[in-house]
Amino acid sequence: MSRRGTLAVEQVWKRFRKERPRGLLRDELQRLQTRRWRGHREADWRWALRGVDLRATPGDSIGLIGLNGSGKSTLLKMVSRVMLPYAGRVDVSGRVAALIEVRAGLHPDLTGRENIYLYGSLLGLPRRDVARRFDDIVDFASLERAVDRQLKFYSSGMQMRLGFAVVAFLEPDVLLVDEALAVGDAVFQQKCLDRMRYVLRQGTTLVYVSHDLTTVAAVCSRAIWLHDGLVERDGPVADVLASYGDCVDAMDSRRCDEQPIRLTTAEVFGDGDGSVVSDEPVVLRFVVESAEPRAATVYVGVTDGSPRPMFLFDRSVPLRAGETELRCIVPRMPLPSGRFNVWMAAVDAQGIEVLQWHRTSSFHVQGPDLTGVPPHVKRVAPVLVPATWEVA
Repeated sequence: MSRRGTLAVEQVWKRFRKERPRGLLRDELQRLQTRRWRGHREADWRWALRGVDLRATPGDSIGLIGLNGSGKSTLLKMVSRVMLPYAGRVDVSGRVAALIEVRAGLHPDLTGRENIYLYGSLLGLPRRDVARRFDDIVDFASLERAVDRQLKFYSSGMQMRLGFAVVAFLEPDVLLVDEALAVGDAVFQQKCLDRMRYVLRQGTTLVYVSHDLTTVAAVCSRAIWLHDGLVERDGPVADVLASYGDCVDAMDSRRCDEQPIRLTTAEVFGDGDGSVVSDEPVVLRFVVESAEPRAATVYVGVTDGSPRPMFLFDRSVPLRAGETELRCIVPRMPLPSGRFNVWMAAVDAQGIEVLQWHRTSSFHVQGPDLTGVPPHVKRVAPVLVPATWEVA
């Protein structure tokens, strides 16, 4: 028998019927005609998961990433036994707690107190075990004054805090979290990260879905990238996030081909042999093409993978018809060893965006490694800041 917290997903397939048409005569006639000419074996179905494998042991932390519609939430619902697979096998040992939606497992007409006991009973916990953890749940969710109020009068943030506190403090063997932390404020998000670190130390298996890649990197040691229902990559979290970021950046760059300004060249190089070295001068060179002369403000940012820049440069420049070469010289690049991206956008004199914010290129920095962070703490920006210590 498998240890509690063991998760095994083997060659799972899941399909759904395509959206049903309206109940109008013309729609029904069109549907019948389509079936007559094309058949209806596969035309009426769409595949959400196709041959997905996932294995986890107690204490593992797995991040599920991918674009919307890639099958992440469907996979969580199968692990939580809300759905059954079309083919394949899903085995989960122990109690499973899922926070897939803000109101998942909570009843709007019950009070916060009643919902805590209801969720505990759904997990199979005796009432005395829930009562033993009740004060900790309420304190964690900061709902002391609202615990006896009906849930339908809670804000979305209050509901999310209660839902997460319940699933995290009732000590499940497998914890499933799907984008729930996006509703909370920064302080509560850090409390959730600390709590997830605690339950992982106790042997709970975590499967975490989020588009916030910095949170995935802070929480998980392993990541699985789903694309169109398939496992695109499975491995160490840093490697998978880097591959996923490259894919998203490439898709974003293709959107910028039909804009008033087009970027034809983007490169980053340092002094000497062209290598980019920490705390040394770096040149960011661009060639942009415009169909007509125009004045524009160009924005250039450096990121660690996400679209959010760690630091940003801007300059108003006159662009002539045809190609214009731009150079942004950084006297000292404050970055540690690693791979970084350059993003760019442009706005004309009327404030209209003539070049969308998109990734232009990437570069590797040679230099010292960045100082570590405490477990499950999100680093906002990996900027290298020299410092000396004195111990009195």
